[in-house]
Amino acid sequence: MAEEKTYLELSQEGGGAHKFYEVIVDGCELKVRYGRIGDKGQAQLKTFPTAEKAQAEAAKKLKSKTKKGYAEAVMGGRAKRAVTRRATTSKKSKSNQSPILWRFATGASTFGIFVDEASVWAGTQAGRAFRLDHDGQVRNQFKLPDGVKCIVADDDWLYAGCDDGNVYDLSSKSPMVAYQIKDDVDIYWIDINDGVLGVADANGNVTIVNHEDESQWSKKSQGDRGWMVRCDEIGVWHGHSAGVTMYDWEDGEEIWHEKTSGSVLFGWQEESTVYAATSNDVVQQFNKKGEKGKTYRCDDTVYSCAAAEDGKYVFAGDSSSSIYCFGEDGERLWKLATGCGSALSMQYFRDRLYVVTSDGILACVDASSAAIQAAQEGKVPKAKSIKAPAEAEAARVTDAVQTVSDAGEGIIVECYKEGSKLRVRVITEGYEGWNVQFPKNLREEGARYVVNELRESSRGGFYRAYGEIQKLE
Repeated sequence: MAEEKTYLELSQEGGGAHKFYEVIVDGCELKVRYGRIGDKGQAQLKTFPTAEKAQAEAAKKLKSKTKKGYAEAVMGGRAKRAVTRRATTSKKSKSNQSPILWRFATGASTFGIFVDEASVWAGTQAGRAFRLDHDGQVRNQFKLPDGVKCIVADDDWLYAGCDDGNVYDLSSKSPMVAYQIKDDVDIYWIDINDGVLGVADANGNVTIVNHEDESQWSKKSQGDRGWMVRCDEIGVWHGHSAGVTMYDWEDGEEIWHEKTSGSVLFGWQEESTVYAATSNDVVQQFNKKGEKGKTYRCDDTVYSCAAAEDGKYVFAGDSSSSIYCFGEDGERLWKLATGCGSALSMQYFRDRLYVVTSDGILACVDASSAAIQAAQEGKVPKAKSIKAPAEAEAARVTDAVQTVSDAGEGIIVECYKEGSKLRVRVITEGYEGWNVQFPKNLREEGARYVVNELRESSRGGFYRAYGEIQKLE
């Protein structure tokens, strides 16, 4: 059987993603290579019992990537992007303030953050989640039953992991219960890939939960206090007090473990790299094979980190309320004070660094070269101050949805009991006989619901409900 090769690229204008993804099927072997366009990248090789199973797995991976915007391309058709260097700092004084464009006062210490084209999200220890636009105006807010530890995205879905052990879907008008973790699990961080949840907890466990909210596997890593879990279609990276451990996505087999300089307090991932922010004042880079890369040295305990374009820039926030930027080679380019507390989480997006802090501030930092150079000279813009709206206006978790008598053009799903579990399956013709990932708090045995859309998981085998949900009389 001849080797089959498919080469995809994702290249966005304005300094966005510039990545490739290649899949090669050779009999029972499946090779995946990925990285930044123009680089060799990294490769993963897996052998399957039959050629048909290798082909099926390749098709799933390619489908997942095309959903995210990748398209077939000719290798070498796009050039590697040049690295633009930012002005290096000559002053290390904390009196140099960051060029903050706006500050949003959330009202409580804030861990959760997520940024995309349309929105900037923040989640607080008081259980509030806010959606703002890129100018800092509040567009929506939710009130959750307990403190928000983190906010993560999975394609078009957005989730908040909370101190009550639940994970809430924030993609609708009101928050819905997406996953119910055990009551005795103290969630530290979560990540979700194609509807499958990864949970890192206070005891150093990492647990993978499937779309039906059932544990696939759970492992105790060598350390405790797991503040980092990052997932992709290949593996799970767990950062804890004893370093970083990679596990196989399917069965939890340990692939590699590497010690870090101090406990891991936060983690970030790019296409081919993971970053561990540590208590010993450094961010440590690893490729996804477990090989150590650059070390980014700060002046105090690192609470958070983020990267741009697979490491073109690496950012960090320390316990002394400073933020840093490093170049691809590990050189520190600048250090500035936040003026609003230590950055507990951060995300870089299009020349802006968004941070949420111990003082309960969501801040938008102008990270462009010109703004940073001016800040190093003591010239910063006057930041716009924004206060949180009244909590009474926030949408809350509810079991009530609108009732309709006609499904119209919607898709009908039905809740049924299988053993002790409530499941949801699609009734409308034209779909596979699979179950549907559906909010836990809406499930009622025998009830039928109308959903706007069902999307097939990239893995196959189940659907995910998307859009408005109504109950059918």
